[in-house]
Amino acid sequence: MAVIQSIHKSGKPASVDAGSFHALMQTIRQNGRLSALLVLVAIFVLSFLPMLRLLVTAIAPGGEIDLGSFAARLSTVSVMRATLNTLDTAFFGALLALLIGAPFAVGIAITDLPGRKTLGFLLLLPLMIAPQVMALSWLHLFGPSSTLLGAFGLAPPPGTSNPLLGRNGIILLYAIQHAPIVFITLRAGLTRVPRDLVEAARSSGSSPMRVLLTIILPMVRPYLVAATALAFVSGVGNFGIPALLGMPVNYLTLTTMIYQRIASFGPSVLPQVAALSVLIAILALLGVVLQALALKKVSHRFTAGTPARFALGSYRWPFAALCWLAILFMLILPVLALVSTALIPSFGVPLNWSTLTFSNFEEVLFRQASTSRAFWNSATLAGAAALILAIGSIPIAVGLERFSRLSQRILHGAIELPYALPGIVLAIACILLFLRPLPLIGSLYGTAWIILVAYLMRFFALAMKPVTTAIGQVSRDLNEAAAVSGAGPLRRLLTITGPLTAPAAVAGALLVFMSAFNELTVSALLWSSGHETLGVVLFSLEEAGLGTHAAAIAVTTIIIVVGLLAVLDHLGKKLPSGVLPWR
Repeated sequence: MAVIQSIHKSGKPASVDAGSFHALMQTIRQNGRLSALLVLVAIFVLSFLPMLRLLVTAIAPGGEIDLGSFAARLSTVSVMRATLNTLDTAFFGALLALLIGAPFAVGIAITDLPGRKTLGFLLLLPLMIAPQVMALSWLHLFGPSSTLLGAFGLAPPPGTSNPLLGRNGIILLYAIQHAPIVFITLRAGLTRVPRDLVEAARSSGSSPMRVLLTIILPMVRPYLVAATALAFVSGVGNFGIPALLGMPVNYLTLTTMIYQRIASFGPSVLPQVAALSVLIAILALLGVVLQALALKKVSHRFTAGTPARFALGSYRWPFAALCWLAILFMLILPVLALVSTALIPSFGVPLNWSTLTFSNFEEVLFRQASTSRAFWNSATLAGAAALILAIGSIPIAVGLERFSRLSQRILHGAIELPYALPGIVLAIACILLFLRPLPLIGSLYGTAWIILVAYLMRFFALAMKPVTTAIGQVSRDLNEAAAVSGAGPLRRLLTITGPLTAPAAVAGALLVFMSAFNELTVSALLWSSGHETLGVVLFSLEEAGLGTHAAAIAVTTIIIVVGLLAVLDHLGKKLPSGVLPWR
């Protein structure tokens, strides 16, 4: 502006002003390079560095590449059996999840089913609740000591084994836990099916079922493949469910085998478990690649218009009743079983007005040092991770805007890598990365800091997604006008981009806190004495036979998760479209 005014007044360009303008542009370019460099450093530290350390330990434990030893570690009978168990349960769990999630997606996305929003919200709860909590609730529902079934005289005879232990129970719980993934993915495809195609088929005399089978499902086939692949990946990396349902009967998957070996032998088996972790990572990445290939050209298959909608007519309420029956079986009854167990003094005591007690909640919340410490540890670690990622996600997302679209896709893939890979793989990577003392900070192994760093790596993608979406919707004119007025990058960030994307950052922080608060997969290998987390304590109490105390912790975490989801839903109107999957 000063250059323009000088020319206008004198008719000649001012050399001083021209030099100032050149210096200003040079500073802006340097600031751009600096911000881009900081973004690359953050992504490298939080995403690539732990994975590189894991890979080096797996294939070159002595400093030289030794693929023979790597193959030998993976070819033992026990590892091959655990690998087959992992593939078996993850595959059939994904197929069953597809059978559960697909009908819900069709009913909620393209029909006038009553209570669609509430049904979608409830269907997503198993995904938001920690796997070990879901497994515990089902164990307490169908076990011989089931308080809920015992109240109606339906509990199995004492001494009988729990029918959920072993392969079939793991597959069932995988399906229920991962059906929301299928629902979210498939609903995204169904909402893109244009109404015109459906109406044309209906006017030609096709029945709704024929339209669904011959037009809609073929059009969303890539979403079906992607949803199944994502459910498979989630099954490969799941630890809480096979830990509670498989380990008691020695049915091991790769994740539980890693846990057992680390728990039994400590850091001395790190090269061996690193090889197992790489194997899990390869299986998970194969599923991620399949999902990406399925969705690669989906946007070119058809042009989205007004979403299709079927009128169910007289079938509305019968179909709604079936959906509510499924929710009752998958979610409400297991949670009620957990609550009823938490309200009795000990196993085997029937629940009635004379035996009902809140002493288990008082014990775990206020009297037991380990459990109350676990609540505090989980709250502070999850809160710190949520706060750091909420603050850091905005400048990182702004910095990503400086890269080309291809570079942005690559960097976003790097950000999502620690979240796409199983948590136990990340835990092993963090142990390898922080076991030895580092310059200035020393060794983080055996401290709470290693859990916090792992949470930052694990949930980086969760915090970035809503913020990236929000920044993509901020008009560039605002920043350009502020830059012309002399506002620097930092001032624009604090006064324009930050306030406009703050609701999305808060939503991301809540998602991070909710995911980290009662997770088990990462902290199972990273906790140390005095730094227990809720997931670890719950697992330990159940293993020790203190099921009523474990149930009280589980019920408390469910209440907290539901409360946070209610807060997120309240914020939904201020958030970009697609951030909350049930909206």
